[in-house]
Amino acid sequence: MASNRPAPEAPFMPAQAQPETFGYGAYRAEEGPWEEWNPTEDSVAPNRGRHRVAKQRGGFARSSTVLGVGVIAAVGAGGMASANTGKPPVSISLPDLDSVEHIFGGGSPATHQATAGGLSKVGATTESADSGNAGEALRNRIMAQAEQQKGQASSKATAAAIAAADQQTADAAAKAEKEAAAKAAAAKEKAEADAKKAAEAKRLAELAKEYTLPVASYTITGTFGQPGAMWSSGYHTGLDFAAPTGTLIKAVHSGTVTQAGWAGAYGYRTVITLDDGTELWFCHQSSINVSVGQKVSTGQVIGRVGATGNVTGPHLHLEVHPNGQATAVDPAPWLREKGLNP
Repeated sequence: MASNRPAPEAPFMPAQAQPETFGYGAYRAEEGPWEEWNPTEDSVAPNRGRHRVAKQRGGFARSSTVLGVGVIAAVGAGGMASANTGKPPVSISLPDLDSVEHIFGGGSPATHQATAGGLSKVGATTESADSGNAGEALRNRIMAQAEQQKGQASSKATAAAIAAADQQTADAAAKAEKEAAAKAAAAKEKAEADAKKAAEAKRLAELAKEYTLPVASYTITGTFGQPGAMWSSGYHTGLDFAAPTGTLIKAVHSGTVTQAGWAGAYGYRTVITLDDGTELWFCHQSSINVSVGQKVSTGQVIGRVGATGNVTGPHLHLEVHPNGQATAVDPAPWLREKGLNP
């Protein structure tokens, strides 16, 4: 097999030190310079199995990250060599993680995971961690404020509900108290009215013992105020008790006889003046049993029913003149005030 002609030796020129880009700030003597090497067909061994990467000295073998960079550089160099020689590219197999750990002194997968975990955090800085903590603290503060506001809102709602319930209770109590007061007032008013009525009934009962109706058996045939031409005043001025002639006439109340005799249209009339000055006229009598100046008592007979004077039939015409005045008043209510019901 023919071999390539030896390449002319190039004058030796020290390589210029390049700034380290992978974390070193100065030129390192153990990293070169080296002479350029162009592989040939004879010098390149066939690719058998996995390609072992020689462990280099210096900073390139300090971490798996630098190893990766070295592999990339080797691949680039192989491509350059293939391009320069026109030979097919030499395939380079990248070692797996276990092989790399074996080459660089062994290690367990757990160690690799720890290393990979450490490498994944290379970009994390203290500032980002602090920012994360600050964000979490802000989030916790916001959540705490939200919970506090929610609790305050719940407390306000509870307080409002309690206040509304208290107001309703107070309103119901006030309404009940008002209704009770109204019922008590109505009961009191009714009781007072009943008491007043009872007192009036008692008074009338006592008065009824002092007053009496003039005729025991009668029929009311004429009332006060009836109009008619037969009366000189144009209306009836008394109350007519119709009864048979000769029916006894009694004194309504105790008093003094001030008139007794004929009175024209009134026929035979007896006038009794009471202690309060009220005059009672008993008219159309058939006979008179008392005389002027005589004292009479309640229920005493003073005469008899007749039809004398201007009449249409036998009856007693009763008139009431308060304080002896000429104008008469209705006898019916006056008698009722004395406990009598004509």
